Amino acid sequence: MKAAFISDIHGNATALEAVLEHVRRNGADRIYVLGDLCYRGPAPKRSLELVRSLNTQVIKGNADEWVVRGVRQGEVPDAVLELMNRERDWTVSQLEREDLDYLAQLPTELHLEVEGISIHAFHATPDSLFEIVAPGSGDEVLQTKLMSAADAGLYIYAHIHKPYIRYLDGQIVINIGSVGLPFDGLAKASYAMVEIENGSVSTRIERVPVPIDRVVEQYYEVGYPNAEMMTRIVRSASVKA
Repeated sequence: MKAAFISDIHGNATALEAVLEHVRRNGADRIYVLGDLCYRGPAPKRSLELVRSLNTQVIKGNADEWVVRGVRQGEVPDAVLELMNRERDWTVSQLEREDLDYLAQLPTELHLEVEGISIHAFHATPDSLFEIVAPGSGDEVLQTKLMSAADAGLYIYAHIHKPYIRYLDGQIVINIGSVGLPFDGLAKASYAMVEIENGSVSTRIERVPVPIDRVVEQYYEVGYPNAEMMTRIVRSASVKA
């Protein structure tokens, strides 16, 4: 069985289309989506339509929660709270009530059993949509924050937009990065492929080229309220741009 895990699309339908084609060529049997579908990109409606057309299991991310109820004080720096809610309001204006209801009812984690291998998947941590567990965190942090809520062979999460794979005491931790807004300095979409056969597990991070210039054009074409900053991030694949 070959499964693709994708996440953090952030309204970048162009990147999502490229990833879905790459997944198809990779021969994936299943696709799972770990949240952050619409917010902060130029094509929220199209992104959501593509995800829903997969007819697969999808979980909620912090950005999906923000679309449903707004960004609250304390969740982001005060200096950007108003701006991020303007972006949220624009995103909501592109969606329908049915879309918001869909986002609101998404579960927050997946417990999968694939050919005898258990997988626990969530957006940020099992207990939070917002908490950050960075790639350089120590083993004890990963075990406490990511691995203590369930006994699994694989722990798969997203949220930080920086993909990596770690091995701890015979278990695997994977961050799958971001389809729409990578933050690791490589301006290519990322996702994870997991292959399980006869109890053997193979994992890898895939990087997919995206027509960045087209994405940048879309931000301005739709009148996105924070286009200048978001296009810098898209081009540099870094929030420090």
